Amino acid sequence: MCLAEPIVYVLDDDSRVRQSIAGLLSSRNYRVETFASAVKYLAFEKPNSPACMILDLKMPGMSGLELQEAIKGDDALPIIFITGHGDVPSSVRAMKAGAVDFLLKPVDNHELLHAVDAAIARDREARSTKAETAELRTHLALLTPREREVLPFIVGGLLNKQTAAELGTREITIQVHRGRIMRKMGAASLADLVRMAAKLEISLVPKAYINT
Repeated sequence: MCLAEPIVYVLDDDSRVRQSIAGLLSSRNYRVETFASAVKYLAFEKPNSPACMILDLKMPGMSGLELQEAIKGDDALPIIFITGHGDVPSSVRAMKAGAVDFLLKPVDNHELLHAVDAAIARDREARSTKAETAELRTHLALLTPREREVLPFIVGGLLNKQTAAELGTREITIQVHRGRIMRKMGAASLADLVRMAAKLEISLVPKAYINT
């Protein structure tokens, strides 16, 4: 379960910048954790809470872009880059790699707060989607191999008799499988089951099967 309190990680080797940003964000009721280097951030044990990162582009040791590359993946936090250098190639590289914003120092407070609010909302949504998908996978694991085989036919729109013909079984058997699948997946309707299948990236039976 995600904690209610969002966190903003601030990484900058300039202590004055860290303190200034931390004070601004604290006034908006954000929890703030500050770091003078990427190494210290990586060593920090992070709670499971909506979060984002304000990251200085130029830092000693591992640079901001190098840290962005190191933590990329499904669990990567939204990153707001800040820099005192008008480095267009770096900003383009950062944005292509998924950064949500790129701000020049001295950073405008309103711009920074707007960027943080958007980044936190983005991460909150991503965490919610991930949690929902994990729950769906738990339900999917309850299905028998045969029920997993039947599922794509159901969400693909085939009738019970069409599915039975394709799988070489009886219509009543498919009807039983359908009921069990709906119950195990916690689906209230066929549309609900189709939505679940889409989130789980379950391939649908080709439309050529439908109404044949």
